Amino acid sequence: MGVVINHEMDEPKLGQETLEALTGVTRQVLKAHGREKAEVGITLTDEETIHRLNREWRGVDAPTDVLSFALDEGEPMPPTGDDNLPELLGDVVICLPIAFRQAAEYGHSRTREVLYLAVHGLLHLLGYDHQTPEEQRRMRQAEEEFLTAAGWGRRDEE
Repeated sequence: MGVVINHEMDEPKLGQETLEALTGVTRQVLKAHGREKAEVGITLTDEETIHRLNREWRGVDAPTDVLSFALDEGEPMPPTGDDNLPELLGDVVICLPIAFRQAAEYGHSRTREVLYLAVHGLLHLLGYDHQTPEEQRRMRQAEEEFLTAAGWGRRDEE
C-alpha cells in the first residue's frame, strides 16, 4: 500500500507529525475498506491551483478545500495480471491555505482539518458521496469514526 504526498508549494508547510498522521489515517481508511494494496496520491496545493482544477474538472469557477480524482470513474480498470502491482485508486488534492482558514474558523487544529479533508477526499475515491441526506449522514459518520480512531476526533481536541 502506498501513500504518495506531493507538496506543490513552498509555504505553508506541514510538519512531520502532521505528515505522519496523514499517512497513518489514509492507511487506516484503505485497510478498513479492504484496499490495503491500493496506492493514493495526496497533493497539497495553493488556492490558484485548486481553483483552476475545480474550474476545469467540475465547471465551478471558485477555489475549494478538497478535490478527489478517482482513476476508476466510469469503467473499472482492467486487471494488470501482476499481483505485485498496487491498485491505483486516485488522487486527493487539498488546498492548504483554505484548510488552515477553516481550522481557525471551526476552532480546531490545522492537522485535524487537513486529516478531515484527506479522509473526506479518500472516501469519495472509495465510492462515498453526500448528495442525499442519507449519503451525507453515512459519509460524515465514517469521517468522524476514522478521525477519532486516529486520535483526531472532535472530542480529542477539547
